[in-house]
Amino acid sequence: MSIKKVKVGVVGCGNISSVYLRDFKWLDILDIAACADLIPERAQARATEFGVPRACSVQDLLADPAIEIVLNLTIPIAHAEVGLAALQAGKSVYNEKPLAISREDGRKMLELARAKGLLVGCAPDTFMGAGLQTCRKLIDEGAIGTPVAATAFMMGHGHESWHPDPEFYYKTGGGPMFDMGPYYLTALVSLIGPVRRVTGSTRITFPERTITSQPKRGTVIKVDVPTHVAGVMDFENGAIGSIITSFDVWNHRLPHIEIYGTEGSLGVPDPNGFGGPVLLRKPGEKEWAPVPLSHLYSEQSRGLGVADMAYALRTGRPQRASGALAFHVLDIMHAFHDAAREGRHIELSSGVARPAPLPTGLEYGKLDE
Repeated sequence: MSIKKVKVGVVGCGNISSVYLRDFKWLDILDIAACADLIPERAQARATEFGVPRACSVQDLLADPAIEIVLNLTIPIAHAEVGLAALQAGKSVYNEKPLAISREDGRKMLELARAKGLLVGCAPDTFMGAGLQTCRKLIDEGAIGTPVAATAFMMGHGHESWHPDPEFYYKTGGGPMFDMGPYYLTALVSLIGPVRRVTGSTRITFPERTITSQPKRGTVIKVDVPTHVAGVMDFENGAIGSIITSFDVWNHRLPHIEIYGTEGSLGVPDPNGFGGPVLLRKPGEKEWAPVPLSHLYSEQSRGLGVADMAYALRTGRPQRASGALAFHVLDIMHAFHDAAREGRHIELSSGVARPAPLPTGLEYGKLDE
């Protein structure tokens, strides 16, 4: 069945835009119509590099009646402002992670989209890649029995040694949980299900950071957000999850994610990527066994979530990388910080259904059979 392409406009032409624009070329349903940035030269450079037909202002992009989806690749503090403007202009919007900085802005986007009959989506879409989809298939088939517990670790020493402009990672909307937590939490929710309540502990280990990368080498950053966050999650299905995200750790030997079931354990690959390895260990076995990937999209496949939104627009089926999923993840991240500050468990009301798994046997460049 032939499906009409969906025209997409890209707002924000920074580092991550090149990854999206490169990967869009093989997603059959997407047609990149324009790109925009507050710095016109940056938008023009991206348009020239990737053959985008038009570089324009944000206002012109939002006014284009042919554009149905706005891909919002601005910095986190601008996600809500640009997302709401796109919705007001009658466009569905797909935000880079996180959905918004505050819960309130996240709710506003979802409510406005409902009122206007539009869609909201959000990165990450790595859970749609071959690695995590293989894990989902194993869990759904009962390979580890009933999930009992999960652990997740994202630990490093921050961005100031390599990122050209790292300051925002240490300001409101940054920190290790808001920067990398969406990958890990989205993976866990897609594999295990929604979270019922959380608690957590946080700290700021280094109140100031000195940039050692170019071009801002020597600049001192005042740290405003927790840089080590440890959380405990009670999932609705009874499983218990533990997560640590940190910019305060020099080295470690911990896995990205492991899920422990009544009949075995599952080694889950890096949720910041699309591939493997996937490892399985059953009772009595002495070694972890690699599991062949069951799905497509094991290489860098940024843009799967935008394509998934396009299919949802054309067919009416539910999204996978949906605004509701992203809001649940945003709620969890805030709840870890709230719990640490208030010294209690936080009950969540933002539950969401697990997104549907991708089919096996897809044709490359497509998401639906």
